[in-house]
Amino acid sequence: MDQSKKTMRHFYCRDVLWETFEQMANDFDCSIDYLINEAMRFYARSKNYNAGAAPPSSPAVPQQGNANANGPMSGGGGNAGYAAARPVARPPMPPPAPSATGSQPALSARAAPPMPPPRPQRATPAPPNPRITPEPSSGTAPVLYLVFNNQRIPIDKDQFIIGRGSKSSDLAIKDGNISRKHAAVIRRNGMFYIKDLGSTNGIDYKGMRIDNKRIDEGDIFHICDYELRFTYR
Repeated sequence: MDQSKKTMRHFYCRDVLWETFEQMANDFDCSIDYLINEAMRFYARSKNYNAGAAPPSSPAVPQQGNANANGPMSGGGGNAGYAAARPVARPPMPPPAPSATGSQPALSARAAPPMPPPRPQRATPAPPNPRITPEPSSGTAPVLYLVFNNQRIPIDKDQFIIGRGSKSSDLAIKDGNISRKHAAVIRRNGMFYIKDLGSTNGIDYKGMRIDNKRIDEGDIFHICDYELRFTYR
């Protein structure tokens, strides 16, 4: 038997299978009858039937044709038609299936981004101290003293700089942990405040790092390992 011989035959084919073969023929650049022959051959071999070897080439399938007058009746088979009479056309892609809610396609779950670390809390300015504080309404401005290393230093200017730089600071502390301009004592409306000037190690007040605070009688601040005590007496 000539295994390469082919004969035109008609058969009913499900539309969805035919559309699949049309897409495969377009993707693999071959004819539909080649794909059908191969599918039939592999199915026969899977059932232990000798279907012969694959043909050496894939001849083109007829793209259009008329149904055989002696073939099956056109009314049978529901949506089926003659395989050889169907034109080869790639079907349009179906629209995406709606999600379970019927509105939009379901989105795949994504891992939640890690939470950022909490920002360090800064102490809020302390309420007015009932101890001795300067009175802005008094006729003469109060004098504030800084006690540092057993030295009593009067602060008699509107901005008193504390830092490492000897030329840029009013109180120079020679320590590598101290910033060049570490903190400032500022006089405003007859009252004094201490403010961090963006230093690396900051200002500590009662164990908390602060940005600024009004200076009350007896307040003690720490810059690294150094104690700064203030008094109006």
